Amino acid sequence: MADVVELITQDHRTLEELFDELQKDTERRPELLDKVAALLTAHSRAEEERVYPVVAKDAGERDEAEHGTEEHHEAEDMLERLRAMPPEGREFEERLKEFIDAVKHHVEEEESDILPALREAVSAERLQELGAAFAERRREELTGTTAARR
Repeated sequence: MADVVELITQDHRTLEELFDELQKDTERRPELLDKVAALLTAHSRAEEERVYPVVAKDAGERDEAEHGTEEHHEAEDMLERLRAMPPEGREFEERLKEFIDAVKHHVEEEESDILPALREAVSAERLQELGAAFAERRREELTGTTAARR
């Protein structure tokens, strides 16, 4: 199994691919927005519940972890507004660009600050354990098996 940093980074690349498709394929926007929403929500919940507590405690990055959580919630709000709009026209294009820019900003901060701090603070074995916990929580969210617990 990949470690948590690798898994998070893989999700970031997948989101970027979906963003490229969203910008190019206007016909599939509703379907693509659904895919982005599912992945973004699962990824965010897994990070917030399984990874960010370790980032805050073991890597001493409490402020960064809190900031990351805030950015997740902002992105989710932006995405819900996008999904409620007709997927064509200038306003949609502007909101889509704002959303993509916000997520890319978050990814950049995470990959340049949070993930390197985590990698430095914990052992390779712990990164593997976190990877398993992240993957399990992400899978639960994607399959809806946590709905009763929330």
